[in-house]
Amino acid sequence: MKAATLERVESFLPERSVRIEDLADRLGLRRAELGVFRKFYGLDRLRFDPDLSLLDLLKPAALRALAALPAGRRVDYVVFAHTTQTLTPPDIEMAQVIRDELGLAGADAFALSQQACVSSLGAIDVAAELLRSDGDGYALVVCGEQAFAPGIQLIPNSAIMADAAAACLVTLDGAGDVVHSFVTRTYGEYAEWSTLSPARSVEFGELYGERLAAIIKEAVLAAGLTFDEIARVLPHNVNMLAWRQTIKVLGAPPEKFFLDNISRFSHTYTADVFVNYTTMREAGLLVDGERYVLASVGLGATFGAMVITYREAT
Repeated sequence: MKAATLERVESFLPERSVRIEDLADRLGLRRAELGVFRKFYGLDRLRFDPDLSLLDLLKPAALRALAALPAGRRVDYVVFAHTTQTLTPPDIEMAQVIRDELGLAGADAFALSQQACVSSLGAIDVAAELLRSDGDGYALVVCGEQAFAPGIQLIPNSAIMADAAAACLVTLDGAGDVVHSFVTRTYGEYAEWSTLSPARSVEFGELYGERLAAIIKEAVLAAGLTFDEIARVLPHNVNMLAWRQTIKVLGAPPEKFFLDNISRFSHTYTADVFVNYTTMREAGLLVDGERYVLASVGLGATFGAMVITYREAT
């Protein structure tokens, strides 16, 4: 079976940066709650620009990813991965708007959101399967959205959502990063997230690290590797506490996890594993030929991990 390859990964964050305290009134957070987010969850700043349109957020990363498309080749699929179910009026299909704005006439365009923040990784997997059915071709995965309302920006006792976007150009057996495995596990008992009982919410938090560690180990095993052969884990930026729990369960050194962006950018819908990827790449922290795990969790609740080999562009 032909392996999926990520020919180009790009991300985009708005220039406007705010401290979490600047959002206190908007989110109805008391001083003590802000203290918990800062001291225990490790949050500090995040990118948030309510004046930016959704298309303006998504387009820059997509255009940069498309720069890797070989001359004379076309994009067959545009996949828009997002978390919030409703982002546009019902008569507007955002995936099709993205396709048309990028000048990709003829590409099939559709959206995925069923795995929440894991949908971006899932979109790569779906795109690869579509390309295998065709025998060849290219797909553009675009992900990200805005924290456009207080009700979706604040995840109580967990995260404060920020604005960001990312894009991946996907093909089969290309020169880019090789995708070795993708594993997910959905715990449907948490599907009605906003109405969970206090006991169920506590249960989810207590088992979070154990379940995230398990999906990482499962993805590594599916890739035919051991965790010692993984250079680093590129996580979603939910909060430091959740990752400390996961690291403890894995019994791994903390430096094996790239956590620097939690305080800088906070959690972003579907995009932050790729924001972390591009941050590491630009800092020279991704090493040609090394294996990495991209790991994320989506509300509802889906745990997902993907193992890749990074291949430096020539």
